[in-house]
Amino acid sequence: MRVFASLTAALALSLALAGAAAAQNDTARQLPHPGQAVYRANCAACHDNPEQTRSPAKATLSAMSYQVLSFALTKGKMQAQAATLTDTDRGDLINFLTGRSTASLDNWSKAMMCDASKAPVNLKPAPSVSTYGFDARNTRTLTAKQAGLTKAGLSKLELAWSIGFPDVTMIRAQPAIIGNTVFLPVAEASAMYAFDVSDRAKPCLKWVYNTPGGAPLRSSPGFGVIADGRSVLAFSGLDSTIHVVDARTGEAIWTKNVASYSYSLTTGTPRVLKDRIIVPVSQFEIMQAANNAVTCCSNHGFVLSLDPASGAQQWRYDTMPDAQPIRDRGDGKMLYGPSGAPIWNSPVVDEKRGQIYFGTGEANSPPAHRNTNALIAIRLADGKEVWSHQATPDDIYNAGCGLNPAPGRFNCVGAPETVFRDVDFGASLILGRLSNGKDVVFAGQKSGTVWALDPDTGKVLWRRDIGTGAANGGIHWGIAFQNDTVYAPVAVIGRPLPGGPPIDPTLQPGMYAVDANTGAIKWQYSVKPDCANGRDKKAPRCERTFGFSGAPTLIDGALVQGSLDGRLFVIDARTGRELWKYDSLRDYQTLNGVPAKGGSIDGASIVAVNGLLLSGSGYGMFGQAPGNALLAFKPK
Repeated sequence: MRVFASLTAALALSLALAGAAAAQNDTARQLPHPGQAVYRANCAACHDNPEQTRSPAKATLSAMSYQVLSFALTKGKMQAQAATLTDTDRGDLINFLTGRSTASLDNWSKAMMCDASKAPVNLKPAPSVSTYGFDARNTRTLTAKQAGLTKAGLSKLELAWSIGFPDVTMIRAQPAIIGNTVFLPVAEASAMYAFDVSDRAKPCLKWVYNTPGGAPLRSSPGFGVIADGRSVLAFSGLDSTIHVVDARTGEAIWTKNVASYSYSLTTGTPRVLKDRIIVPVSQFEIMQAANNAVTCCSNHGFVLSLDPASGAQQWRYDTMPDAQPIRDRGDGKMLYGPSGAPIWNSPVVDEKRGQIYFGTGEANSPPAHRNTNALIAIRLADGKEVWSHQATPDDIYNAGCGLNPAPGRFNCVGAPETVFRDVDFGASLILGRLSNGKDVVFAGQKSGTVWALDPDTGKVLWRRDIGTGAANGGIHWGIAFQNDTVYAPVAVIGRPLPGGPPIDPTLQPGMYAVDANTGAIKWQYSVKPDCANGRDKKAPRCERTFGFSGAPTLIDGALVQGSLDGRLFVIDARTGRELWKYDSLRDYQTLNGVPAKGGSIDGASIVAVNGLLLSGSGYGMFGQAPGNALLAFKPK
């Protein structure tokens, strides 16, 4: 489930189920800060145990902005749990966590604005990164010319500069790149920044887009030129609002909230075409449903085609029918289904065949629909389903339930009704072209499986299992493709399944080069934990949280990959040999004067432009190391 990517999606379990007002007592009110009582009564059970509950740690919450926490409690994923809190309670809680009583002012960007000579945005060059997979086929590859970097240069990098973002705990989204302009969304800043990097040593800002109402952003941006000739960026917010802005000016063309269900969520990068914008929609009911107060489960994923000039809906594809009552859940209330199949990944559009390909997540309630944990093709013209392949059936999953849930968890189902694996397709699919001219759809699953399917029929051509995966991967955020090879980063190998074969002990977390014709492993690069020299204090659980979860980037035959413990690697794509690595877990003196520190490298933030390798550092979810740094490297 792609909830792992979200800025505050894991907050859905963070407030204890007891009401805030009832839980606070006179003794608690005698604590040094009134917000501490609110935290102890409602938040500590989850945020003091982030690894078990998949919630941000208390220290991560303390580094977030006032506006992000306020949004989560009033309009975002925590509004149901925070419904019993008074305005005073919420203010006290946020002040206790952050030390602030109001939203922070954005002062650094004003001092970094470009002068008149650099302010105009040059949109004449072809984009080098226009969607999640960089190009129309989602291959995640850049040429040496596009990047301004060669494999030789990538083997001897040094830090050129860094930029820090205040009150931010993660830099998780990759930018779009046109020429020397880098369009970077920063989720917790609720802003899109257009950086000019034509001067490699001194970037400046062309414009800044701030979301209406300060709602945090979520997705990476998609870029395209629409039918009326305008160059636009399309991206989504945590509130399921699609923002379409003029790439020249940063001014909004339109915004549209696309949520249909109580917990709808937009995560995947919208795909901008001349005559439509394709928007995948997921949902975070999976994080809420272990709460008996939630009626489970009614949400499912869908895909929208929107008019690029107005946002009007052209068609809609639903992964399943609307949920209906199925049975008494055990307390006189009904359990609803089917539900689930959220779409966390970014679709790949095959304009030649007139098809769109994407993957889905698990079911949240019975019955597990055939489109859960599935690879699906739909028609570009009208959204009608062409084919669907279910990779893992009977995967009914709700966070906090367990395979055999405790009595009284009325929304939870146990074995044998569910395999309870949480092995969705979070990584975006690739439409790869083999050297023999054949097109193949490649997919990476959180089960650790690489799939190859025929794009016309959905027939499985081969599959390669690399372990059994886990909640954070398996194959998590993405795969890459070039020269008849699929590159799959694996975060966790996993454990043997009940009744299944043992796991090959030679399989280790790291990078795998898989033959795109046969599924055979060409080579593997195993990443090892590094807890020495004080890294154990900076990287939580460094002895086991160190694998490759983020999406890889291919540049001139070199793979660039970040690790969950904050290291950046360059690996030879032909041989698997390590060429360079860098420890980003440090403090930085930044160009913009904002104190910055590195953290876990996760999500999809690694790109290159004009001879600079850019990477975000910081991912403060699930007890991972938060950070707020944008790092730029250059060849020595």
